[in-house]
Amino acid sequence: MRFSFFTLFPDLITPYFQQSIMGHALCNGQIEIECINIRDFAFNKHKKVDNTLIGGGAGMLLDPFVLDCALQQAKDSRIIFLSPCGAKFSYKDSVRLSQYHHISFVCGRYEGFDERSIELHATEIFSIGDFILSGGELAALCMADSIARHIQGVLGNMLSLQGESFESRMLEAPNFTKSKQFDKKNAKILPTSEYLNGNHAIIADLKLTMSKMKTQYFRPDLLTL
Repeated sequence: MRFSFFTLFPDLITPYFQQSIMGHALCNGQIEIECINIRDFAFNKHKKVDNTLIGGGAGMLLDPFVLDCALQQAKDSRIIFLSPCGAKFSYKDSVRLSQYHHISFVCGRYEGFDERSIELHATEIFSIGDFILSGGELAALCMADSIARHIQGVLGNMLSLQGESFESRMLEAPNFTKSKQFDKKNAKILPTSEYLNGNHAIIADLKLTMSKMKTQYFRPDLLTL
Protein backbone atom coordinates (compact mmCIF):
# COMPACT_ATOMS: atom_id res chain seq x y z
CA MET A 1 0.00 0.00 0.00
CA ARG A 2 1.31 3.41 -0.94
CA PHE A 3 0.11 6.51 0.89
CA SER A 4 0.71 9.92 -0.70
CA PHE A 5 0.12 13.06 1.33
CA PHE A 6 -0.40 16.36 -0.51
CA THR A 7 0.39 18.97 2.11
CA LEU A 8 2.04 22.31 2.80
CA PHE A 9 3.69 20.81 5.89
CA PRO A 10 5.43 17.48 5.14
CA ASP A 11 7.23 17.61 8.48
CA LEU A 12 3.90 17.05 10.21
CA ILE A 13 3.49 13.73 8.40
CA THR A 14 6.83 11.93 8.29
CA PRO A 15 7.57 11.65 12.05
CA TYR A 16 4.42 9.58 12.60
CA PHE A 17 5.82 6.82 10.41
CA GLN A 18 9.11 6.59 12.29
CA GLN A 19 7.77 4.85 15.40
CA SER A 20 5.71 1.91 16.61
CA ILE A 21 3.45 -0.14 14.32
CA MET A 22 3.56 2.27 11.38
CA GLY A 23 7.34 2.57 11.65
CA HIS A 24 7.72 -1.22 11.50
CA ALA A 25 5.29 -1.46 8.58
CA LEU A 26 7.30 1.12 6.66
CA CYS A 27 10.63 -0.59 7.38
CA ASN A 28 9.22 -3.99 6.42
CA GLY A 29 7.78 -2.74 3.13
CA GLN A 30 4.12 -3.33 3.96
CA ILE A 31 3.43 0.36 3.36
CA GLU A 32 5.14 3.17 1.49
CA ILE A 33 4.67 6.87 2.11
CA GLU A 34 5.50 9.99 0.18
CA CYS A 35 4.85 13.64 0.97
CA ILE A 36 4.25 16.01 -1.92
CA ASN A 37 4.69 19.63 -0.92
CA ILE A 38 1.96 21.62 -2.67
CA ARG A 39 4.15 24.72 -2.47
CA ASP A 40 6.64 23.14 -4.88
CA PHE A 41 4.06 23.61 -7.65
CA ALA A 42 3.65 27.37 -7.18
CA PHE A 43 5.19 29.25 -10.10
CA ASN A 44 5.13 32.75 -8.64
CA LYS A 45 8.27 34.34 -7.25
CA HIS A 46 7.24 34.05 -3.60
CA LYS A 47 5.83 30.51 -3.86
CA LYS A 48 2.42 31.81 -2.80
CA VAL A 49 -0.22 29.08 -2.67
CA ASP A 50 -3.29 30.87 -1.31
CA ASN A 51 -5.81 33.12 -3.02
CA THR A 52 -8.66 35.40 -2.00
CA LEU A 53 -12.29 34.39 -1.82
CA ILE A 54 -14.70 35.48 -4.53
CA GLY A 55 -17.46 37.55 -2.95
CA GLY A 56 -15.36 38.53 0.04
CA GLY A 57 -15.12 36.95 3.42
CA ALA A 58 -12.41 36.19 5.93
CA GLY A 59 -9.52 33.89 5.13
CA MET A 60 -7.96 32.48 1.99
CA LEU A 61 -8.23 29.32 -0.09
CA LEU A 62 -5.63 27.04 -1.59
CA ASP A 63 -5.08 28.25 -5.13
CA PRO A 64 -6.87 25.76 -7.41
CA PHE A 65 -4.27 26.10 -10.19
CA VAL A 66 -1.39 25.23 -7.87
CA LEU A 67 -3.34 22.30 -6.42
CA ASP A 68 -4.31 21.13 -9.90
CA CYS A 69 -0.64 21.04 -10.90
CA ALA A 70 0.27 19.11 -7.76
CA LEU A 71 -2.48 16.53 -8.17
CA GLN A 72 -1.23 15.52 -11.60
CA GLN A 73 1.12 13.36 -9.52
CA ALA A 74 -1.85 11.41 -8.11
CA LYS A 75 -3.54 10.22 -11.27
CA ASP A 76 -2.97 6.52 -10.53
CA SER A 77 -4.42 6.70 -7.03
CA ARG A 78 -7.65 7.02 -5.12
CA ILE A 79 -7.73 10.72 -4.24
CA ILE A 80 -9.24 11.57 -0.86
CA PHE A 81 -9.96 15.15 0.18
CA LEU A 82 -10.18 15.92 3.89
CA SER A 83 -13.05 18.35 4.46
CA PRO A 84 -15.84 19.02 7.01
CA CYS A 85 -18.33 18.46 4.19
CA GLY A 86 -17.18 14.87 3.70
CA ALA A 87 -18.78 11.66 4.89
CA LYS A 88 -17.75 10.66 8.40
CA PHE A 89 -14.91 8.15 8.15
CA SER A 90 -15.79 4.75 9.63
CA TYR A 91 -14.37 1.33 10.39
CA LYS A 92 -15.99 -0.07 7.26
CA ASP A 93 -14.30 2.61 5.16
CA SER A 94 -10.90 1.63 6.56
CA VAL A 95 -11.49 -2.02 5.66
CA ARG A 96 -12.67 -1.16 2.15
CA LEU A 97 -9.87 1.29 1.41
CA SER A 98 -7.21 -1.16 2.53
CA GLN A 99 -7.89 -3.09 -0.68
CA TYR A 100 -6.47 -0.32 -2.89
CA HIS A 101 -2.80 -0.14 -3.85
CA HIS A 102 -2.39 3.65 -3.73
CA ILE A 103 -4.28 6.32 -1.78
CA SER A 104 -3.61 10.05 -1.93
CA PHE A 105 -4.73 12.35 0.88
CA VAL A 106 -5.21 16.03 0.05
CA CYS A 107 -4.69 18.05 3.22
CA GLY A 108 -6.40 21.43 3.22
CA ARG A 109 -5.23 24.61 4.91
CA TYR A 110 -6.60 28.14 5.30
CA GLU A 111 -10.37 28.09 4.65
CA GLY A 112 -10.18 24.88 2.66
CA PHE A 113 -10.49 24.23 -1.06
CA ASP A 114 -11.89 25.97 -4.09
CA GLU A 115 -14.96 23.82 -4.76
CA ARG A 116 -13.77 23.19 -8.32
CA SER A 117 -10.69 21.37 -6.99
CA ILE A 118 -12.94 18.88 -5.26
CA GLU A 119 -15.18 18.42 -8.30
CA LEU A 120 -12.21 17.86 -10.62
CA HIS A 121 -10.07 15.57 -8.52
CA ALA A 122 -11.80 13.98 -5.52
CA THR A 123 -12.56 10.28 -5.63
CA GLU A 124 -13.96 10.51 -2.11
CA ILE A 125 -14.33 13.21 0.57
CA PHE A 126 -14.05 12.39 4.26
CA SER A 127 -14.31 14.07 7.65
CA ILE A 128 -13.17 12.48 10.92
CA GLY A 129 -15.75 14.29 13.04
CA ASP A 130 -17.90 17.34 13.59
CA PHE A 131 -15.10 19.69 14.56
CA ILE A 132 -12.56 21.90 12.79
CA LEU A 133 -8.79 21.39 12.65
CA SER A 134 -6.13 23.83 11.48
CA GLY A 135 -5.37 21.53 8.56
CA GLY A 136 -6.06 18.12 7.10
CA GLU A 137 -2.79 16.47 8.14
CA LEU A 138 -4.03 15.03 11.44
CA ALA A 139 -7.18 13.68 9.78
CA ALA A 140 -5.11 12.09 7.01
CA LEU A 141 -2.83 10.42 9.55
CA CYS A 142 -5.84 9.05 11.44
CA MET A 143 -7.22 7.54 8.27
CA ALA A 144 -3.90 6.16 7.05
CA ASP A 145 -3.25 4.45 10.38
CA SER A 146 -6.73 2.92 10.46
CA ILE A 147 -6.44 1.70 6.85
CA ALA A 148 -2.92 0.32 7.27
CA ARG A 149 -3.95 -1.89 10.19
CA HIS A 150 -5.96 -4.03 7.76
CA ILE A 151 -3.02 -4.66 5.44
CA GLN A 152 -1.52 -8.14 5.74
CA GLY A 153 1.56 -8.12 7.94
CA VAL A 154 1.17 -4.65 9.45
CA LEU A 155 -0.08 -6.04 12.75
CA GLY A 156 2.11 -8.75 14.22
CA ASN A 157 -0.99 -10.84 14.88
CA MET A 158 -3.92 -10.33 12.50
CA LEU A 159 -6.19 -11.87 15.15
CA SER A 160 -5.86 -8.50 16.89
CA LEU A 161 -8.39 -7.20 14.37
CA GLN A 162 -11.06 -9.59 15.58
CA GLY A 163 -13.60 -8.22 18.02
CA GLU A 164 -12.43 -4.63 17.72
CA SER A 165 -14.76 -1.75 18.47
CA PHE A 166 -17.07 -0.86 15.55
CA GLU A 167 -16.41 -4.12 13.69
CA SER A 168 -19.97 -5.28 14.42
CA ARG A 169 -21.55 -1.93 15.38
CA MET A 170 -20.59 -2.50 18.98
CA LEU A 171 -17.76 -1.42 21.25
CA GLU A 172 -15.15 -3.95 22.21
CA ALA A 173 -15.82 -5.76 25.48
CA PRO A 174 -13.90 -4.62 28.58
CA ASN A 175 -10.37 -6.02 28.80
CA PHE A 176 -8.29 -6.82 31.86
CA THR A 177 -4.63 -7.69 32.49
CA LYS A 178 -3.04 -10.35 34.66
CA SER A 179 -1.52 -7.85 37.07
CA LYS A 180 -0.96 -9.50 40.45
CA GLN A 181 0.31 -6.26 41.99
CA PHE A 182 -2.77 -4.31 40.91
CA ASP A 183 -5.14 -7.10 41.94
CA LYS A 184 -3.55 -7.29 45.36
CA LYS A 185 -3.88 -3.54 45.88
CA ASN A 186 -7.45 -3.42 44.51
CA ALA A 187 -8.91 -6.70 45.73
CA LYS A 188 -12.47 -5.31 45.75
CA ILE A 189 -12.55 -4.78 41.98
CA LEU A 190 -11.16 -8.02 40.60
CA PRO A 191 -12.31 -9.13 37.11
CA THR A 192 -15.35 -11.35 37.14
CA SER A 193 -14.47 -14.97 37.92
CA GLU A 194 -15.63 -16.21 34.50
CA TYR A 195 -12.67 -14.40 32.98
CA LEU A 196 -10.34 -16.42 35.18
CA ASN A 197 -11.73 -19.95 34.82
CA GLY A 198 -10.18 -20.66 31.42
CA ASN A 199 -13.42 -21.79 29.74
CA HIS A 200 -13.16 -20.05 26.37
CA ALA A 201 -16.79 -20.66 25.37
CA ILE A 202 -18.06 -19.04 28.57
CA ILE A 203 -15.59 -16.18 28.19
CA ALA A 204 -16.73 -15.57 24.59
CA ASP A 205 -20.40 -15.44 25.65
CA LEU A 206 -19.55 -13.13 28.54
CA LYS A 207 -17.56 -10.80 26.30
CA LEU A 208 -20.46 -10.57 23.84
CA THR A 209 -22.86 -9.68 26.68
CA MET A 210 -20.46 -7.11 28.11
CA SER A 211 -19.85 -5.65 24.66
CA LYS A 212 -23.59 -5.06 24.25
CA MET A 213 -23.84 -3.52 27.71
CA LYS A 214 -20.85 -1.23 27.12
CA THR A 215 -22.25 -0.10 23.79
CA GLN A 216 -25.67 0.54 25.29
CA TYR A 217 -24.10 2.68 27.99
CA PHE A 218 -21.48 4.65 26.04
CA ARG A 219 -22.70 4.61 22.42
CA PRO A 220 -26.39 3.60 22.21
CA ASP A 221 -26.52 5.30 18.79
CA LEU A 222 -24.49 2.42 17.33
CA LEU A 223 -27.23 -0.06 18.16
CA THR A 224 -29.77 1.84 16.08
CA LEU A 225 -27.71 2.11 12.88
